[in-house]
Amino acid sequence: MKIRFRHIRLSKANRERLAEINSIIEEYQAQNYKLTLRQLYYQLVSRDIIANKQAEYVKISNILKEGRMAGIVDWDAIEDRLRRPQTPPSWESPSEIMDSVIYSYQLPRLAGQHNYIETWVEKDALSGVLSRVTSKYHVPILVNRGYSSISAMYDSYKRFFSALQRKQNVTILYLGDYDPSGIDMIRDIEARIIEFFSGCTTTKKGFAEVPKNEIEELYDKYYFDESCFNEDDDFDSYRAYIKSRFTVTPIALTRKQINQYTPPPNPAKTTDPRSKKFIEELGDTSWEVDALRPEVLNSILTTEIESRLDLNLFEEQLQKEKEDLKQLEALKGQLR
Repeated sequence: MKIRFRHIRLSKANRERLAEINSIIEEYQAQNYKLTLRQLYYQLVSRDIIANKQAEYVKISNILKEGRMAGIVDWDAIEDRLRRPQTPPSWESPSEIMDSVIYSYQLPRLAGQHNYIETWVEKDALSGVLSRVTSKYHVPILVNRGYSSISAMYDSYKRFFSALQRKQNVTILYLGDYDPSGIDMIRDIEARIIEFFSGCTTTKKGFAEVPKNEIEELYDKYYFDESCFNEDDDFDSYRAYIKSRFTVTPIALTRKQINQYTPPPNPAKTTDPRSKKFIEELGDTSWEVDALRPEVLNSILTTEIESRLDLNLFEEQLQKEKEDLKQLEALKGQLR
């Protein structure tokens, strides 16, 4: 909705810029997407409307603010995912709560699947875009925001441990920037999770008593407790087994996608302590994952998730869900 709160005199250049902004917004609204300021900025850059410079980003931020206050730009078109109030849910009648139940009722759609999948994204702004896909498949989405705290990593380890106990393979689908830290985070996530698996694990019988030919059943013999292996313990087989069951797979932003979609480049951040290795191995240019269009990111994520699922089993769950909803509708009809 466009609401004017302020009378503003705009220059001809700013009026034209706001018209270009509205054109992009309307394009994405037609697909039911909301944009963040940064995503809007990259769309302007990728269409050669503005240069990829911090000064231009500041200008767009200011112009967008003025355009919204003047009633030129739709208030609902841009979102800030970090600053939202939380209110307890409430209902005015049993019938109304049944409407909420029917709207929100879903079966665990990944029940019985061989693979446990999570989506990790470096930018919180992208979680709203990607959740369109992750919510459909019930794939957990986690905003990594740089290098995760040890508490977040430990909580993740516990989820993955439970999945492996259920005989599932574990995959993190990772989306982050193609820059020194973004690339290094892939290594960091994998190394830290495997450290949890390898560092404080023991066997019911004692590690030395596990025959080498039982590698396929090795995980069944392990459980977590507060004791750890000594440095001289031989757990190479166990570590190799964990690596075969747990993977971190970067799905965006990749070099192949950079070549395909040509997002606007940025100079690699030389202040980043990881920049030297990045520049030596990958060059002195970096790219941000936000620069890919939302529909492209969702298409990539959908393909990666579906390639790891038994889609027939998934569809069976959806059908059962529809049947359950009919029962809930009938129950609602009995309420006054």
